[in-house]
Amino acid sequence: MKKIKFFSKQTAWVFTVSVAVSAVVFGLVSESNHRQQMDYADLADKDLLSHQHKVEVWKDPNCGCCTEWVKHMEDNGFQVVVHNTGNREARDELGMPQKYGACHTAKVDGYVIEGHTPATDIRRLLKEKPEALGLATPGMPLGSPGMDGEMYQNRKHPYDVLLVAKNGSNQIYQSY
Repeated sequence: MKKIKFFSKQTAWVFTVSVAVSAVVFGLVSESNHRQQMDYADLADKDLLSHQHKVEVWKDPNCGCCTEWVKHMEDNGFQVVVHNTGNREARDELGMPQKYGACHTAKVDGYVIEGHTPATDIRRLLKEKPEALGLATPGMPLGSPGMDGEMYQNRKHPYDVLLVAKNGSNQIYQSY
């Protein structure tokens, strides 16, 4: 019986290469679309609204942990404006009692944020919109945003984020 040739060896080779290239291109496009979908999902998790929130921060120009907290906020989708003028006057003007004091003070959407408060708690505050002055993470607790990482030997101390009422009283908003 005689074999019937449908393709020459050269045509078969070109066809094989074309199929392989098409598979690679399709795979790259598919991976790119998947990665784009993942990016959008990640943004949704970070709360797209946070991109609209401008955070004003008052801090000492030489404070490294404050700068790290600002990076934490930016990494979590907030637009941050920094005033390197210290924070004591800003804290007083914004009404945050000194007893909740930390190394930086911020304001976002009418709320005062004192200290190394995690972005997740700030997003929660902005979503829930409680009647309050804002949030405070008093002192400089190890393990909080800006006070974490290798520089601090990855140590973590327990700390509370406080919801501060307009009359200065507080309640625990989140414990770490």
